[in-house]
Amino acid sequence: MEHKRIWLIGAVLVGATLIGTVALESRTRGRTRTASGAVSTSSDTVTIDPDAIEALDKMGKYLRSLKTIHIRAVVTSEEVTTDGQKVSSTRNIDLLAQRPNKLRAEVADERQPRIFYFDGKKFTLWAPRLKFYGQLDAPSTIGELADKLEDDFNIQLPLVDLFRWGTPESGMKDLTSAIDLGPSSVDGTTCEQYLFRQDGLDWQIWIQAGDYPLPRKLILTTTSDEARPQHTAVWNWNLAPSFDAQEFDFVAPEGAKRIPFADAKARAAKGAK
Repeated sequence: MEHKRIWLIGAVLVGATLIGTVALESRTRGRTRTASGAVSTSSDTVTIDPDAIEALDKMGKYLRSLKTIHIRAVVTSEEVTTDGQKVSSTRNIDLLAQRPNKLRAEVADERQPRIFYFDGKKFTLWAPRLKFYGQLDAPSTIGELADKLEDDFNIQLPLVDLFRWGTPESGMKDLTSAIDLGPSSVDGTTCEQYLFRQDGLDWQIWIQAGDYPLPRKLILTTTSDEARPQHTAVWNWNLAPSFDAQEFDFVAPEGAKRIPFADAKARAAKGAK
């Protein structure tokens, strides 16, 4: 089962009707927040808190302003078997990026470890356990590379949402609920916790308080599946990393074998026959 991806479109979601409005109510399902701060469900109202929408917009703008980042993330996902059992897997991701065109991401996974390299000219995906790698000429930016990999090869860059939050090309459906749950903490960092709902997906995000509105934790719950599998990510940020320029370059080790990337469109067409 594939979890839904969320693109946060702050500018689109903050409409004129939200300005100065405490909540926007309609006849769709949603949640309401009581005066005491407790969250309760309701079958006939949806609440859009403008403070929650503004927080997403502010976070997205801040993320797009960062030139060099080093992120360590722990990502836990649940998959649902055909008989309804949930299988949990955890990956550790170490990502270094320098906008607009440098990226290295190591995915530590017991079953399928991978390292992604983008040096501004070529993209390489290295499978160290199998000693296979794929390589192609890359577009000029991380965002364009992410689009090409997804469209042509059905490959997703690790933590790619962090590069797309709040961008105009994002494709998220309108939120049906947005709530500010108040102060919280992630690994000792003071945050504000927000709760959102959209078609088929509930999600929570913890955004660091203060002048550095970084996302610190995310929980996605797929509501279109009765098993309600979850995807959780916890991020640790370094905004001033020290590194060598060669870290973005791939040098094939002895015994490595280059293989072609599978064309996703051709594969889909073949499967449709």
